[in-house]
Amino acid sequence: MTDLEVAERAKKKKLFKDRKRTNILSVPEQKFISFLVSRIPSYITPNKLTAIGLFGSLLVMLGFILAYYGSQFYLLLGVVGLFVNWFGDSLDGRIAYFRNIPRKWYGFSLDIIMDWVGTVLIGMGYFFYAKDGYEVFAFLFVVLYGWAMIISQLRYRITDVYTIDAGLMGPTEIRIIIAIMILIELAFFNTIHFFVAGICVILFIINIIDTRKLLKLGDERDIADRKAKELN
Repeated sequence: MTDLEVAERAKKKKLFKDRKRTNILSVPEQKFISFLVSRIPSYITPNKLTAIGLFGSLLVMLGFILAYYGSQFYLLLGVVGLFVNWFGDSLDGRIAYFRNIPRKWYGFSLDIIMDWVGTVLIGMGYFFYAKDGYEVFAFLFVVLYGWAMIISQLRYRITDVYTIDAGLMGPTEIRIIIAIMILIELAFFNTIHFFVAGICVILFIINIIDTRKLLKLGDERDIADRKAKELN
């Protein structure tokens, strides 16, 4: 292994030591983030990156609303917004670790709250865009994504290992899927509603599976705690 490879491995370990990633795109995504963090200007703070991520969610919402009241091509604003959201949301914590200024619990709390607010904003945008009863899928998407977020927090509490992914699917993959759905909607009007319905079904199934796994982890933790008390 070359010195450069050793340095890159050390850098990656430093940047991502606080979480476990299992999503499909984790390897290229982490390489890209590692490339970006050293090139972010010093005046761009972690909090500013968090604000940028939230601004991306606002762009997605605005794209849906403008597309409803005006041209369908405003939906492209949503694709841009998803990338902006990924940029801010993915780099805020990583830049803090890279600069050796992490605030673990402050950052963790802020990240969770902003993720939830961003999800609600995107759901509200789709709610404005949808019609003929499809608005219900906006509600279901927000609820199901919130359910997935709750599972990740409870898993962290039980196992002390933080992961934001549900198996091979993570926030990055969901953003890409939504972006593809938007692009398909531009070519084939009203198809997005069926895709959103499909996402809701998939999220429901994943959440059921992850809930079962979470309860099993909780049961194992209870057994381990009882044994520890008996030994003491």
